[in-house]
Amino acid sequence: MIQSYPFTALVGQENMKLALILAVINPGLGGVLIRGEKGTAKSTAVRALAALLPEQKIVAECQFGCDPDNRDFWCDVCKCRESITVKSRKRHLVELPIGATEDRLLGSINLEEAITKGESKFEPGLLAEANRGLLYVDEVNLLDDHLVDSLLDAAAMGRNIVEREGVSVSHPARFTLIGTMNPEEGELRPQLLDRFGLCVEVRGLEDPGQRREVVKRRLAFESSPEDFVREYKPEEEALGRRIEEAGRRLATVALADEALNYAVRICLSLGVDGHRGDLTVIKTALTLAAWKGKSGPDEDDVIEAAELALPHRMRRKPFQDVDFDVKGRLAEC
Repeated sequence: MIQSYPFTALVGQENMKLALILAVINPGLGGVLIRGEKGTAKSTAVRALAALLPEQKIVAECQFGCDPDNRDFWCDVCKCRESITVKSRKRHLVELPIGATEDRLLGSINLEEAITKGESKFEPGLLAEANRGLLYVDEVNLLDDHLVDSLLDAAAMGRNIVEREGVSVSHPARFTLIGTMNPEEGELRPQLLDRFGLCVEVRGLEDPGQRREVVKRRLAFESSPEDFVREYKPEEEALGRRIEEAGRRLATVALADEALNYAVRICLSLGVDGHRGDLTVIKTALTLAAWKGKSGPDEDDVIEAAELALPHRMRRKPFQDVDFDVKGRLAEC
């Protein structure tokens, strides 16, 4: 069995780790885009997060892994079942290869059977496999724009719709979208960039002590993966439980008018276009409050949320790089 590097063993990169955790707690945030140079543990962090997440209950007979406790999001087949069998599984981490086709991503309809037998035989794609799990796209900036559009549409709607020659099939596609990219290899179009809920930038650690610790831990992991993973198992299990508890608590977190007004003022002062930024800041602040065990977000939570939700949405001049200093920009306003 291949061992994943423990999430709790990662050194530094606190914003990245927090953004990933919040996106898992609340898939409605719209996913995370991680921008950074190569060798900054982007892929390692994503795979490590998936490994520590607790198991989930699914309908055993369902190819989409429907939640037996949430009938509202069942697929059409499960809604017609007279009875179901429940089992548990690890949350899926589905990785989208750069060369993936549209049919591989969305799924395909067997038109021959649809025409000859009148049955819409659907062959599921990666979005079906990713339902209630994580969909990871490395080098998302190198993916064809129409595939990125399809990904983001499915993530926003929570459903995937496949239409071929007048035949239409849909299924639940509620997943946490995580994209990573190296800006040196090209940027995403602004329209696509805005569709990611959170965006963080990672750089190589500059503190000598942290860099030494990264090397020491990596060498220890490569020397004896099982022993290294066993050492961090208590921390991993504790973090997994905390994420699960925060997910349950999220529905009870209340939004005060003061926090809402503050979020709107921040977005206006930073020149954020449209209303997606305001909404994402609020959703992120609510998720932060759930993560911290609070009954509702305060101004500090709103600022912390803005640092994750607004850097890629702030108005900037042509050819200007993304500015991740939200607090600095607020001080100028």
